Amino acid sequence: MQDDIAIVGAGPAGARAAYVLAARGARVRILDASHPREKPCGGGVTGRALALVADAVDAADCRASVIRSVRFTHSGDSRSAVVALEHRGASADSALLVADRTTFDRVLLAAAERAGAVLDRSRVRHVAVDADGATLETTAGVRRATFVIGADGANSLVRRRVATPFRRDQLSIATGFFAHGVTSDEIVVELRSDPPGYIWSFPRPTHLAIGICAQADAGVTAAALRARTARWIAATRIADGARLEPYSWPIPSLAAGDFDAVAVAGPRWALVGDAAGLVDPITREGIYFALASGQWIADALAAGDDARVYASRVRDEAMSELARAARLKAAFFRPAFTGLMLRGLQESHAIREVMADLVAGRQPYASLKWRLLRTFEWRLALRALATVRLE
Repeated sequence: MQDDIAIVGAGPAGARAAYVLAARGARVRILDASHPREKPCGGGVTGRALALVADAVDAADCRASVIRSVRFTHSGDSRSAVVALEHRGASADSALLVADRTTFDRVLLAAAERAGAVLDRSRVRHVAVDADGATLETTAGVRRATFVIGADGANSLVRRRVATPFRRDQLSIATGFFAHGVTSDEIVVELRSDPPGYIWSFPRPTHLAIGICAQADAGVTAAALRARTARWIAATRIADGARLEPYSWPIPSLAAGDFDAVAVAGPRWALVGDAAGLVDPITREGIYFALASGQWIADALAAGDDARVYASRVRDEAMSELARAARLKAAFFRPAFTGLMLRGLQESHAIREVMADLVAGRQPYASLKWRLLRTFEWRLALRALATVRLE
């Protein structure tokens, strides 16, 4: 029997789309040979992301660390600034949780199966789309569906078959270590200008996820980046006594102009989450838009709309915001700006509140400039704004 919807990839985007569609009566098949699995990323899940899936999962089941604060430092500077976050337990009311991704993805996938989606453990080898639907060649045989959703990440097979793969300059490499046996309730972020970005330590329930990210075409190898991370771990002693497990992973990281041209849908197909490029170019956070895009494509298909409705919603609710982040990115990590930002975080309660909302996903880039200007510490805000264009 032909499926209504075939979803390639059982991560947050695919699982959310599967849950919503199956709950509304569609015949849904999720094809994934490896999920749920650990993912080499920070694993930060904002309260607004958890609110999106509150109808399907209980945050308390997600095996997540509740984050009380974020400590910001600057490369070559011994100073630091601490931003306190709202702490309301493992719920959508907390500003930020850091999830064990194996458990988080398992909870989302289990909700989709309870709703009626079928999990197919075969690996997809090829996808072809025609006027009547999609044909998927898998390790277990041929599958046929009326519509196919690519939720299979930055190296998406579906994207490669129905659109164009991401270029090297549209990808970042995240690399670092899982530090097993140590954890915390504080995220640590060290801002760096070479390569532009930051080193992070995100505490999960049983380990720290520590890493660094750089554009894939920046001329720095994953091995060199991982070595920098190892030196930072040794210098900060943040993971003394831990067993270090290395990782590397590609992440979409599009330029502002890319968001105007990137394909996310067409006749009989759509892309969600990382496969659609829906990742913040500054923070490299992608879980919120993975869940949101899964919801949006499910809403469109369940209402009988074609994929153009989904594509329009992605442009309006995601890509405009991500393009602003991309325009800001080049200047954001310049020493002139990061130094002022660190000073502002140290001296200004109002600026710390702005940063807390950025971390929690509540502060959009569109209104960031005006909110900074409304702080009482307007001289600091004006000096920072003079160093970077905030659109």
